[in-house]
Amino acid sequence: MGAKQQTRTKHDAEAVLPLASALRLVVARLARRLRQQAEPGVSPSMLSALASIERHGPMTLSELASHERVQPPTITTAVGRLEAAGLVAKDVDLDDRRVSWISLTSDGRHFLEASRSKKTAYLAKRLARLDADDRAALEQAAKILERLLEEEER
Repeated sequence: MGAKQQTRTKHDAEAVLPLASALRLVVARLARRLRQQAEPGVSPSMLSALASIERHGPMTLSELASHERVQPPTITTAVGRLEAAGLVAKDVDLDDRRVSWISLTSDGRHFLEASRSKKTAYLAKRLARLDADDRAALEQAAKILERLLEEEER
């Protein structure tokens, strides 16, 4: 990258700092409000673990820890709580008894569905107060934010 390109890239990055700051704040506030809609006793990390199991299917504790980007003791504690609540099942691997496979129970699936529905209803109620132009702008913004996230995953 040439000096002129580096200068332009640096200028572009500096120019978007106010937007980046505003988005960070509003997304964090929205995420906090949505978390507040969750059922008591289930932490955001436990919900995330349930969603990962749903998305990727049965997996080992170490695979789940990797998906969640946490240490094995952290995921072991979360899975223990989820198992005690009847939301996941732990089955010992028949070939290697040291390994346990974690899967969602039907209660776990229903719990995730109910949690998502409650959060979606909360957000839909607020979106319904906006005019059509604002909703269209947010629809476009959601697509753009999704692209930003996809680019990060590549």
